[in-house]
Amino acid sequence: MHKRKSILVTGATSGVGFAVTKRLLAEGHAVWATGRAVDALWELQQAGALTIRADLSKQQDLDYLVAQISSPDVVIFSAGIGMFDYAYETADQTIQDTMDLNVVAPMRLTKQLLPGMMERKQGQLIYLGSQAGKVSTPKSSIYAASKHAMIGYTNGLRMELEPFGIDVTTINPGPIDTPFLDLADKTGHYRQSIGKHLLTVDQVVDAIMKTIDNPVREVNLPWYMGITSKLYAVAPALVERLGRKFFMKK
Repeated sequence: MHKRKSILVTGATSGVGFAVTKRLLAEGHAVWATGRAVDALWELQQAGALTIRADLSKQQDLDYLVAQISSPDVVIFSAGIGMFDYAYETADQTIQDTMDLNVVAPMRLTKQLLPGMMERKQGQLIYLGSQAGKVSTPKSSIYAASKHAMIGYTNGLRMELEPFGIDVTTINPGPIDTPFLDLADKTGHYRQSIGKHLLTVDQVVDAIMKTIDNPVREVNLPWYMGITSKLYAVAPALVERLGRKFFMKK
C-alpha cells in the first residue's frame, strides 16, 4: 500500500477527473473533489470523496473552495473546456470562457495553494495539458492557445518551485475518448478523423497515478506524440502540411 495522501482534483465530475478521483479513492487516498455536476459529485461523495461544488472560473467559488480545504499533498488540475471551431467563427464569450477556466483559474488556484506547500517544502502539482498546446491544428486555435499558455506557465513554475521541493508535472494527452470531444466538435469529423488514435480514459488515469508515485517533468500520450512535437519544433511547415487535411472538414 502506498502512502495515503490528501489530493485535490478539479474537474472531478466528468471524464478524466471523475475517473482519476474514483481510482484515488479505491487506493485509499483522501480526496477533495470539485466540479459543477451535482449528480457526479453525489456519486463521488458516496464513494468516499469530500465534495465541493464550484465553478472555478468564478473568483468567489475559487475562494470558497480554498477556504474549505487544508493544504493538499497533491493537486490534479483536470478542469477544462474547449470548442473546436474556426477562430473567426468563435464567439467572444467562448474565447473568454475558455481562457478563464483553462488558464486563469488554475493559475489563481495554484497561487492560493502554494503558501502551505512552500512552508512545509513539499507538494505536487499535476496539470492536465494537451498535445494541442504543443502542436495546434485548424479549428483548435483558441483551445490550443489556452493549453500552450499552461505549458509556458508550468515550465516557469517548475523552476520557481524546485527550491521548495514542490514537483510540477504536465500530462499532455492527445485526443481522449470522452464526452468532451463530442461537446467540443459538434460535427463529429474530429472523432472520425482521429479514429483508432483516440486514447482511453484509463490510459490517461494510469499516467497520472504513475506520476503521483514517480514525479516527472512531463508525460506525452501516446508516446509517439512526443516525437511529433519535437519534429514540429524543427520542421513546423512540414507537420502543418501533413496534419491540416485531417481537420479542415466542415
